[in-house]
Order: sequence, then C-alpha cells, then structure tokens
Amino acid sequence: MRIIHLKNEEETAKFGLDLGMSLQKGDIVALIGDLGTGKTALTKAVARGMGITETITSPTFTIVQEYTSGRLPLYHFDVYRIQDPEDMYELGYEEYFFGEGVCVIEWADLIEELLPEEAKVIRLEYGAGESERIYQCTF
Repeated sequence: MRIIHLKNEEETAKFGLDLGMSLQKGDIVALIGDLGTGKTALTKAVARGMGITETITSPTFTIVQEYTSGRLPLYHFDVYRIQDPEDMYELGYEEYFFGEGVCVIEWADLIEELLPEEAKVIRLEYGAGESERIYQCTF
C-alpha cells in the first residue's frame, strides 16, 4: 500500500489529473473516506485527466452518472444511499464495471464485496492541515 500526503487542493487536483490520464478501459477506482474528505473533488480531477468536459456533480440521488465527452466513458457512482449491495444488481452495475469505460465509486466500502480484486482503492483521510489529505492507495 502506498501512502501519499497531499498538502493542499492543488496537489490533490494534480494527483487526480495524473490518475485520470493513466486510467484505461475497465479500470475501477474505489474511493473510501468520511464525509468531506474530497471524494467528489478527486473525481472531478480524474475526469479532467480523462478529458471529460461535462460538469461533474455528485450522483447521490441517481447513484450513477455517465459522462461521455472524454477519451473513455466515465461512470461516476455514489453508493452512499445503497441499503444493500444487492441493490447494485438493479442498476446493472456489471455492465458498468466490465464495460467500455472507467468507474469511479464514492463510498465504495458499502459495496466492497462487489468490487473486483484489481480495483484501485484509495482511502481518503484528513491530514494535519485544513486542506491536507492522506491517501492510502492499493496501486
């Protein structure tokens, strides 16, 4: 596991941008962290790195939002409201996970048993400073 200390929002944005540029078809990025740790902000930076030009918003009530303006489709999940991982079947999650694009999943710990072994997991934690974050990455 890699531990990355990001001192401010600019470093977080650069991390996300670089990650987005490196992602390939079928990649799944699982974001795990408390409220306010920057999961959506990181997703926005990842989207920019993928060339997505659409405005990224948290899909809290729709569960998944699709963005297709980049070099690959981005499927942005927010599974906070999922009561049971079985609910993901109703969404057709397998078509997204094993489809033609990239998935970024906020609150991924709630559906951990559905995540493929090769998912890129990032645990986001607060750092010492107000905008400092610590990422524990499995990739």
